[in-house]
Amino acid sequence: MKHLLLSLLVAFSLFAEPVPDKLVVLTFDDSVASQATFVAPLLKQHGFGATFFITEGFEFLVDKKNYMTWEQIKLLHQDGFEIGNHTRKHAGVTKQKPEQLAADVEFIEQQCIKYGIPKPISFCYPGYATSEAALKLLEERGYLLARAGGEKPFDPTTDNPLMLPQAFDGKPESTLEQFKASVALAKAGKIAVMTFHGVPDLKHPCVNTSPEKFKAYMQHLKDEGCTVIAMRDLAKYLH
Repeated sequence: MKHLLLSLLVAFSLFAEPVPDKLVVLTFDDSVASQATFVAPLLKQHGFGATFFITEGFEFLVDKKNYMTWEQIKLLHQDGFEIGNHTRKHAGVTKQKPEQLAADVEFIEQQCIKYGIPKPISFCYPGYATSEAALKLLEERGYLLARAGGEKPFDPTTDNPLMLPQAFDGKPESTLEQFKASVALAKAGKIAVMTFHGVPDLKHPCVNTSPEKFKAYMQHLKDEGCTVIAMRDLAKYLH
C-alpha cells in the first residue's frame, strides 16, 4: 500500500492540473443530523460538492435527533457527496496510542464498506490536533488528504496534503464579511478549504452556524462563480 501511495503521489506531481481561481472546498464535521436534512439539499440546489467527515463519537449511537443515521450517511454518498473519516470516537490523535487510533480509523472504514460507501481517502483530525504518528498511519492506510485547522488557504505546492489547513471555520460569531475574505484567498494557485459543523448544531453551540447565515455564505459562493468541490477532488491538483 505504501508503494502504491508513493506511486500515486509521483503521478500527481508529474501531471497536477493548474489550480483555478475561486476553487473552494466545503467540509462538514461530526455527523450532525442537520447536515443531511438542511445542508445537503441546499448544496444540491446550488450544484456544490462537499465532504462529510463521519464519527460515531459524542452521542451518535443514542441521539438520532441530533446525529445522522448510517442510512442518511449512505444517502449523502448516493447523492454524490464524499464521506470522509473522522474516527470512531472523535478522540484527539495526540491522546491516543497508535493502536487505538488505528482501530478508530479502521472502524469508520469498515462501517463505510458495510453500508456500500467507498473506503475513505480523506480524513479530518478530531479537534484539529495532528501528530507524526497519525500522519504515518494515514500514509500507511492509503489516505491522500487530511484536514487540520489553521487560518490559511491550501497551497498544493508547499503544504502537506495530509495536514491540510482550513481558510475558514464556521462559528456563531463568524460573519459574512469574514467568509468573503476567506473566499477571496482562493487565487494564485491557492484553495480555500471551509469547515462547518451543524447547521444548526444544537448539541455544540460553540461551533453552530445558523441556517440563515449558511444560506448567505452559499449564495456568496454562487454569486462569485466559485467552483465548490469535495476534498477528494483536490487529488488532481496535488504536487
